[in-house]
Amino acid sequence: MIEIEGLGKSFTLHNQGGAVIPVMAGAHLRVARGECVALTGTSGAGKSTLMRMIYGNYRASAGRIMVGETDIAQAAPREIIQLRRDTLGYVSQFLRVVPRVPTREVVAEPLLTLGVTRADAIARAEALLARLNIPEALWSLSPTTFSGGEQQRVNIARGFAHAFPALLLDEPTASLDAANREVVIGLIEEAKARGAAIIGIFHDEAARGRVCDREVDVGAFAPEQAA
Repeated sequence: MIEIEGLGKSFTLHNQGGAVIPVMAGAHLRVARGECVALTGTSGAGKSTLMRMIYGNYRASAGRIMVGETDIAQAAPREIIQLRRDTLGYVSQFLRVVPRVPTREVVAEPLLTLGVTRADAIARAEALLARLNIPEALWSLSPTTFSGGEQQRVNIARGFAHAFPALLLDEPTASLDAANREVVIGLIEEAKARGAAIIGIFHDEAARGRVCDREVDVGAFAPEQAA
């Protein structure tokens, strides 16, 4: 479902005379349906950079990133937007929403975009919010007023609202209490069971051990290693 071949990335420092800094070379990775792969490596190894390239936030300098039949490295912006709507989900550590939009609407939005009926989308959103222990009294409020932990759980609910065939998870269990951590692990296991291909960053070693089928050390893709 996700195939990465010969992937490279460098950054150009325009404010420093156009210096080019290579950060990744020759990266390769394949993730099958129903498989969860953890990206590991020291801080600065390039885990987040690789995730951002897969999602299309960073453009690759070389190689290809296949998600289904789409090469993210070559895709036009409209193709990437469409892929994010129906195929490639991303659960980040931070919730970014329009102020004053109710929480249930924030979670339902990915489904509404796909044409799911409003009643079904809201029902799915409310079920996830309840499962993630967000009090019902908060569902009609904007999550911009919530605590960090509550915002994280809203973000997780939004990310799992649609059954994406491919998922990127950035520290999905970080800072969660034991009960909500178990809920998130359950959501990941269910996504795997339905065939989602998942790539994640998990500093939570216990969670990584439970849901990930294998680990890939991103440090192996450093330019000096590839050379």
